[in-house]
Amino acid sequence: MEFGSIEREIYVDASPEVVFEVVSRPEHVAQWWADDADFEAEPGAVGELVWGDRAAVQPISVVKADPPRLFSFRWCHFDGEVDDSADALLVTFELTPSGTGTTIRLTETGFREMGWEAAKLEEMYREHVAGWDTFVPRLGEYVARLVATP
Repeated sequence: MEFGSIEREIYVDASPEVVFEVVSRPEHVAQWWADDADFEAEPGAVGELVWGDRAAVQPISVVKADPPRLFSFRWCHFDGEVDDSADALLVTFELTPSGTGTTIRLTETGFREMGWEAAKLEEMYREHVAGWDTFVPRLGEYVARLVATP
């Protein structure tokens, strides 16, 4: 296994405009992924994702926001410090209109570039695979509930 990237794809019956809001606005991200989130969907913006009662806090930096097609950010910064020169994982949501809905393609890259020893690389990669296997379906379920609400 190369531990290079993670890719997931899901179709949702909602417009790319709605889906872009769900993946790029903190109040929505906190409904399907993190317990809390604070960031602006602007390139260069720095914020955070929070799980539990601040038991886990991950700084994020927005890389690209191109509504309603693409949203990407870096997270898991080396030593937890947001620094343009530091390696970090890159998460990208590509949104493609498909029929009456949207195909969401999530890609997470940068694992090998983190400089982790082999065992740590494999552990982190497997944790992220399991995480996206949980959270991508939750994203789809949240979008379905959101568009079903009158």
